[in-house]
Amino acid sequence: MVTNITAEQLAERIDADEQFTLIDVRPEDSFEAWHVRDAENVPYDPDEGLSEDRLNEVNALIDGQPVVAICGKGLTSTPFAFDLDDHGYDDVSVVTGGMEEWSKLYEVVPIETASEDLVVRQVQRRAKGCLGYVVGSERAEEAVVVDATRQTDQFKVAAQNAGLSISRVLDTHVHADHISGSPALADEVGVPYHLGDAASERGVEYEYDPLSDGDVVEVGDVEIEAMHAPGHTSEMMNYLVDGEVLLTGDTLFVDSVGRTELQFGEDDASRGAELLYDSLHDTILDLPDDTTILPGHLTVTSDGRYENGTPGDPLEARLGDLREDLGFLGLDRGAFVERLTEDVPEKPPNYESVIAINTGRDTVDDENEATELELGPNNCAA
Repeated sequence: MVTNITAEQLAERIDADEQFTLIDVRPEDSFEAWHVRDAENVPYDPDEGLSEDRLNEVNALIDGQPVVAICGKGLTSTPFAFDLDDHGYDDVSVVTGGMEEWSKLYEVVPIETASEDLVVRQVQRRAKGCLGYVVGSERAEEAVVVDATRQTDQFKVAAQNAGLSISRVLDTHVHADHISGSPALADEVGVPYHLGDAASERGVEYEYDPLSDGDVVEVGDVEIEAMHAPGHTSEMMNYLVDGEVLLTGDTLFVDSVGRTELQFGEDDASRGAELLYDSLHDTILDLPDDTTILPGHLTVTSDGRYENGTPGDPLEARLGDLREDLGFLGLDRGAFVERLTEDVPEKPPNYESVIAINTGRDTVDDENEATELELGPNNCAA
């Protein structure tokens, strides 16, 4: 019997350590680039069906366990599942929407704060590792959203469930790994959209209210200070919330720092690295050790694993701990620049197209096209 399950149900089964075999039927290169944790690859062509060798391969993989099949959109995994059913497999499920729906899976995680008034929700996009935030005042019942992704309803619901209305939307920078939902969210709820004022140098064509270094956005009694922190990009803003929490965007992660060549290019990556070194040492590391660092991404490997933390748990770090434990922060200027420019990781898929969309120079109106542009984990860390 073939049944359908959602991406959310797949995540629940994985998190509960249920015993089943997840088979990804996409071509090998697509699978190797990005897949769900613990999936096995059995490429499948509906026109060819299952050969005896493929059936033997499946038998060896599943060892009598239930089967869950997944592909890019659910179009290939469905005939694969029925092929298995025809061959006597009696417990086969198909992930509706496939990896496209997996890429849109979210968890909303409360972040503990010292202030009874300050509310922080971390919105985790599970498959890509994108982290956005709802930050607000419980007394004022208002919030700002920072770094919204394209699934804007996730942020509306997170704010609503916290008892807050959205009064502003902010981006830390022009993102390269995913299409920003911030301009659309601001338009949908009728509130101002903010970027750092240096975004004008990148030719951003969206309407936005610029924030300068030191500007303060107030939400009730909660104060959010804009801190210019160039390096990953020239316009990067970090947001210091009530002197307690720092939203670092792609400046500082819990396991690394932001790469610099996505904007500055391979030839000028060293200039970006020098800017990033100064931002870290002259701005961020001047803050108290007890400052909570909330980054814009976490590292998700190509095989779907979190390198730090667990889906649904807070992804955060104490600045003092990063100061001691993160090797990048202990390097001198020359060594830091060398590390960032000599061993450059693989670039995010379609990053040039994504940047063009996020600056407003290009548009994407088709949902399928937008999803294709975003497929794969983020690669914004050095």
